[in-house]
Order: sequence, then structure tokens, then C-alpha cells
Amino acid sequence: MQVTFIRNTSDGRAIEVIGPYVCVGRDPVADAVVEVESHPNRKAILAAVPNATHMAGPLVLTAEEASAVRGALMAAQAPVTDPGEISKRLSDAWNTRMRNAGIE
Repeated sequence: MQVTFIRNTSDGRAIEVIGPYVCVGRDPVADAVVEVESHPNRKAILAAVPNATHMAGPLVLTAEEASAVRGALMAAQAPVTDPGEISKRLSDAWNTRMRNAGIE
């Protein structure tokens, strides 16, 4: 399992991406990254940490840290090789694109 170091917390614990999880001190806290702009508590987050751009569970991340976390999470995912799954993903992407363009 690949381990990617992101940074240390203020109390000295390591923030790492271990496999498909973001971990603090080797304990999983999140499996995805969310933009602060779409977070329901964005005003409080930005008031506490003005340079925050992303959240991973309770962790506040800068843009550079979020990019590293997303890259490590993507690398941990198994590649899709099933033709049926590939076709479904392409179809879903095409339908989403058409819906966003106002064509249904």
C-alpha cells in the first residue's frame, strides 16, 4: 500500500494518504476531498483559516496539499478494465454534459 506524506499537524502527527484514505497519525479520517466553497460550513472555515481551499474530513488543506491528496487518492484506485463499466462511465459523462448544456 502506497503512503504519501502531506504535512505534520501542529501537534506533530503526520497527515498522510494511505491507500484510499487520508489519515492523521495512521488513523483514517476521510476518503475524499471537498472544496471549501461547496462546504456547508465555509464561513467558519475561512474565518479560522483564511488560506484554506479544501477539506478532507476535519482537515483543512491548501491548494497544493489538496492537489497532492487528490493525486494520491487517484493513484490508489484500481484501474477500470471491465468494458461494461467503461461504457457506463462514458454514457454517464455524456449524459451529464448534455444535461449541463440544457439538452435532455
